[in-house]
Amino acid sequence: MSRLESIDVTRLRWFVAVAEELHFARAAKGLGISRQRLSQTVIDLEQELGTKLFVPGAQPTQLTEDGAALRDEARELIARADAAVVAEQTDEPAALRVGFVPGVTVSKWTRIWAERFPETPLEVLALPMGEQETALREGAVDLCFVRLPIDRDGMSVIPLYRELPVVVVPKDHPISVFEQVSTADFADERRQDASDIDAVAGAIELVAAGVGVAVVPHSIARLHARRDLVYRTVTDVDETEIALAWPTDRTTDLVEDFVGVVRGRSERSSRSPAARAKSPEPQKKPAAKRSVGRPSPARKPVAKKKRRGR
Repeated sequence: MSRLESIDVTRLRWFVAVAEELHFARAAKGLGISRQRLSQTVIDLEQELGTKLFVPGAQPTQLTEDGAALRDEARELIARADAAVVAEQTDEPAALRVGFVPGVTVSKWTRIWAERFPETPLEVLALPMGEQETALREGAVDLCFVRLPIDRDGMSVIPLYRELPVVVVPKDHPISVFEQVSTADFADERRQDASDIDAVAGAIELVAAGVGVAVVPHSIARLHARRDLVYRTVTDVDETEIALAWPTDRTTDLVEDFVGVVRGRSERSSRSPAARAKSPEPQKKPAAKRSVGRPSPARKPVAKKKRRGR
């Protein structure tokens, strides 16, 4: 169970608003509350969690490592809460099911979907990476935010972004003083097997116990952030890629609408099935009627005067 699930979603929304704006006054204005109330909520949250979420006295406002990790975790919980509220507002089953694997943040897209298509709820499902392809091919979800590679046979795949690899080490490790390192910098260390993203928590536990290091995608390090560990970018390890995938033969109008949201298309985009359905078809101008009565008399040619010779 997440440490945040016992915290009221509204308080998490307020914290995320500050974490995204990095400005208490602007965040308070956007939320429609006083700055003092917002500040006190953050202070209470820090006391409840036993950690600082923002760097004390920093100008401009800066998140601590714990604050950044909490922000990402809170976004996931808010996304699920939003999806649950939308699902409860209708007696019909969820019209569109979207899966996501560990490390992917979907709250931005679920929020836009809820605003743009309030009558079509989303069912957002957290999936182990090992089940991402099976869930798509067996119809457990309509689309899924996946971590590449996957078998693309019969799949439509839209690459979204790449993730930098990081090495996770104890807080007092010599590597912690650098911002970037190469694999040569920890070649003498035991490297934990972190290839199975779904089981990476075990590898990170071993690192915390002082048994070697682990190289993981940046979002996975954030997801499993601990106060006794730090992570630093590794410059000579391949990046990983996040994509949106769905079975090509199940490309429905709803799927196309969700793809449009993820790709950042406007609500009135001509490529959106929903926008096309709302737009009235242009009326054709009636063709000019041809007269079927008596034809109008043709003009008589003007007779030319003959010139007399001299």
